[in-house]
Amino acid sequence: MIVEFVEFRHKPDQSREEILDDARATVPKWRGNSELVRKHYVTGENDMGGAFYLWPSREAAERGHDSAWRAGVEKRTGAPPVIRYFDLFMLIDNAAGSVTEFPSGAPWPA
Repeated sequence: MIVEFVEFRHKPDQSREEILDDARATVPKWRGNSELVRKHYVTGENDMGGAFYLWPSREAAERGHDSAWRAGVEKRTGAPPVIRYFDLFMLIDNAAGSVTEFPSGAPWPA
């Protein structure tokens, strides 16, 4: 499993509701991506925004964030997104009461 963190800057002084409205507009695209396991939208200090994505592989992540997508982010925000990838080797899910370990390169459980 791969965790991908995508970071970008929001427009200065953009309200949380405006950020949420922008995020809502992306829901159909990401709901329609059969490779995406999960996406967590985040916002933070200094106009930082982004998302944590859970993918079955880095290749799936790269397909989801191709050059056209990157260009769109740059056009909207004025800067390219910063993307980092992490190998997800264990997941604790207290809400589900589970702990899942992932071997290297393992796909999401069916």
